[in-house]
Amino acid sequence: MASVNLGTWVHSCSILNQASLSRSRSQPLSPFKRVPMSLISSKKTKRPISISAVLTKEEKSLREEDNSNNTKPTFDFKSYMIQKADSVNQALDGAVSLREPRKIHEAMRYSLLAGGKRVRPMLCIAACELVGGDESNAMSAACAVEMIHTMSLIHDDLPCMDNDDLRRGKPTNHKVFGEDVAVLAGDALLAFAFEYMAVSTVGVAPSRVVRAIGELAISIGTEGLVAGQVVDINSEGLKDVGLEHLEFIHVHKTAALLEGAVVLGAILGGGSDDEVEKLRKFARCIGLLFQVVDDILDVTKSSKELGKTAGKDLVADKVTYPKLIGIEESREFANKLNKEALEQLAGFDQEKAAPLIALANYIAHRQN
Repeated sequence: MASVNLGTWVHSCSILNQASLSRSRSQPLSPFKRVPMSLISSKKTKRPISISAVLTKEEKSLREEDNSNNTKPTFDFKSYMIQKADSVNQALDGAVSLREPRKIHEAMRYSLLAGGKRVRPMLCIAACELVGGDESNAMSAACAVEMIHTMSLIHDDLPCMDNDDLRRGKPTNHKVFGEDVAVLAGDALLAFAFEYMAVSTVGVAPSRVVRAIGELAISIGTEGLVAGQVVDINSEGLKDVGLEHLEFIHVHKTAALLEGAVVLGAILGGGSDDEVEKLRKFARCIGLLFQVVDDILDVTKSSKELGKTAGKDLVADKVTYPKLIGIEESREFANKLNKEALEQLAGFDQEKAAPLIALANYIAHRQN
């Protein structure tokens, strides 16, 4: 996942009426109980709308020709992603400086600044802006989420976990610094993420900062990322793993941190409880969508195309969506998740929602 590749597609979505369970400490994030992604229907229904997030090259050309007819310009998702990634990269570079003890900070920076699309920080900032906040309100949280995501990658690549040698086209952290320093680098990023968010968030009421910190902690603990990771490890080699079991893994291991990023942005941007929950449901759908697409790419793309080791899930005998239901049905499921995600944005200002709409479509159609 080394570069942004938008492709040349148009995704027009018919918005469905569905929602998902909200969670709290008394009601932990849980898998959907019967049919995978059979989300609970909302009583507040809205008319279906059609959203076209990204133009094909041909249509873009036509739009440019029609500018004289006052055609509304199309949202430039690629430019938006590059601009937000640049802002986040600058903030991360400043947050984790090269200081003593030098080796641990070198290891932290090696993985943290190794590139990537910065999808999670972008989600955090876009959600903040959607509910009326500014980028500055969410930047510290966006960086904290990326620090934690980086920690999860460092640890996930270790020999005791996925045992991977390649990440974002570069040797993994433990291959460069050793397993001991890699573990400590991940631990340091995890601890610093909360410190940075607590002391560096600006322009936000303290009560909202505390609430956001709590959400982030839940998303990565035994109700989130850790739960998914443990069940994933214990599922290797099992022959009777079904879709509900697989969904539990992905909703927790992958979707929880994406959900956390969006919810943090909505809270810090001043969103109402209703707005926060709609964005939570949106994020849970795209989080699962991200993993379904990842499963598909793992068996259809090369290591060079992915920037990481391809086919490793197959070698590890892990259960994936293509393995359970086949590649074509996995793609159909991805399309369904994309539509369900976009439905949650129907009640927002569509111009402000454009980054999230485009990102959902990008995740559904990404090639690495």
